[in-house]
Amino acid sequence: MSVMLDKFLPLYNYNMGVAIIGVFALVCVALVVILISFMKGGKKKK
Repeated sequence: MSVMLDKFLPLYNYNMGVAIIGVFALVCVALVVILISFMKGGKKKK
């Protein structure tokens, strides 16, 4: 039982999880900003 518990313990490292979620949030915000800039800066129809 102890061997099984030691195997799954690294899954509960909350510090690394928070860092990964933070990076993911930053990437999402950057993609939204890029998308909005593309929409606003597109070629205008005559």
